[in-house]
Amino acid sequence: MYHPRTLEKFIQKAAASFPVILVTGARQVGKTTLLKALAEEGRAYVTLDDPLVLQLARQDPALFMQRFTPPVLIDEIQYAPMLLPFIKMAVDEDRTPGRFWLTGSQQFQLMHDVSESLAGRVGIVHMQGLSRMEAAGNGRDQRPFLPGPELFAAMAGGPAALSLHELYATIWRGSFPALVTSADMDRDMFLGSYVQTYLQRDVRDLAQVGDGMAFLRFLRASAARTGQLLNMAELARDADVAPNTAKRWLSILQASGLVYLLEPWFTNVTKRMVKSPKLYFLDTGLASFLTEWASPETLEAGAMAGAMLETWVVGELLKSWWHNGLRAPFHFYRDKEQREVDLLIMRDGAVHPVEIKKSASLDKNSIHHFAALNKLGLPVGPGAVISLVKQPLPLTETVWTVPAGSL
Repeated sequence: MYHPRTLEKFIQKAAASFPVILVTGARQVGKTTLLKALAEEGRAYVTLDDPLVLQLARQDPALFMQRFTPPVLIDEIQYAPMLLPFIKMAVDEDRTPGRFWLTGSQQFQLMHDVSESLAGRVGIVHMQGLSRMEAAGNGRDQRPFLPGPELFAAMAGGPAALSLHELYATIWRGSFPALVTSADMDRDMFLGSYVQTYLQRDVRDLAQVGDGMAFLRFLRASAARTGQLLNMAELARDADVAPNTAKRWLSILQASGLVYLLEPWFTNVTKRMVKSPKLYFLDTGLASFLTEWASPETLEAGAMAGAMLETWVVGELLKSWWHNGLRAPFHFYRDKEQREVDLLIMRDGAVHPVEIKKSASLDKNSIHHFAALNKLGLPVGPGAVISLVKQPLPLTETVWTVPAGSL
């Protein structure tokens, strides 16, 4: 069952402008399904997951290009980067938009090769799993999340928010389309297979990992720190690997679209700000699986309930921007006095503060750290507190409470 994706309009726009489009993202987030749904009649499809096709692409890329002529969709291009110079030659001869559609897991070497071979010829699109709006069938209507009167009015007139149980069931199950679209799909079986066949094969090979158990320990230690400030020394110690190894492995998870590092906002005026990023797993189902929460109920009642809610909210807000083809202008604020704002959205020279709380009882004390933003020297725009309230309501003249279950 195909769920309309927010990215559809942006991909169609990119395909009308560039001879090559590349959709990147972790495996199983729906890249191929989306492009197949958008493909016009007559576009060939070929996957480099097929060993025979991959052998041809690697051993004789010129013959591959003759056999699979444009318009063509080439799946998992990272397995045969030697095709990229031949794609470059083909589009230099004919720059008709949309000739080559490519998908690939975002990896260091792939992006380096694409940048070198297809600069100025390729539109690059980043994709994540299904957002909640996409899962509900409203993906084409999703707009970038930005606190303000327009958003608040739309949410006030929108559907009822998810209940606490429904919200944590969504967080626990995650956003991979195979799990979202099929209630019969066994979550533990799918994610266990995902860890074995993708994370411990593709990512392990990329990271040149010799000890599979050490890499699995690193994955679990990283998942346990979702929503927290990144302390590389502690992460390396808990995973029992060298700090340089932990740094390299984390960079690969980031490049593969599995984790996101939220950078702090700081200027020359605020040198005392904490400069470590915050770590977020981009799929809360995978993070819950790696940290061994057996059910939505145990997750909601457990020690990671707040961090996992924050992780899910940040992921949904990121998707609202990324899936509209926009860079997410996100940061967080934290200073040495422990004053913290979970998320800052920078837009048109103003900062929009967002707080995320696992609570349904809010008052003005919930946003008392917003006042610390005045020293940033930027205008402070409308803000939001995303929480477990049942409906969006104004907290102050410029700050609204927003139900997490309405995102």
